[in-house]
Amino acid sequence: MTTEDLTAASKAVVLAYMNTLTAGDLTALRGFFAPDVTWRLAGDLPLSRTWTGPDEILDEFIPSMLSRLVPESMEFEFEGLIGDGDQVLAEWNTRGLAKSGARYDQHCMAVFTVRDGRITAVREYFDTLHAKNVVFV
Repeated sequence: MTTEDLTAASKAVVLAYMNTLTAGDLTALRGFFAPDVTWRLAGDLPLSRTWTGPDEILDEFIPSMLSRLVPESMEFEFEGLIGDGDQVLAEWNTRGLAKSGARYDQHCMAVFTVRDGRITAVREYFDTLHAKNVVFV
């Protein structure tokens, strides 16, 4: 497989993941992850650490974050992808109302690693000070 083919295949997986996320189908997200996937959230938030496996990511990490937001207010806006081989950078916006009553307007970026058609690692970055002041008050 050429680097161009690998890049295209990796981008296709992350694009499908992002489309599934923006459609709100959290159940279908599980199929995108390798069994030993890691998701690292940078920063010093209560949820900042490395989460391992689809169960930790989808049953603990994501619900812990979403529980601090008003579900019906949530919006995800996908911005785009940049890829090189098995590495894909995704950019998106997350907006909603925090249960604190404040508006959550977050610009997110993550580096995805894709192998054998599955996401094997994610390193996510966003404004943790904004999250701390709005979501984790």
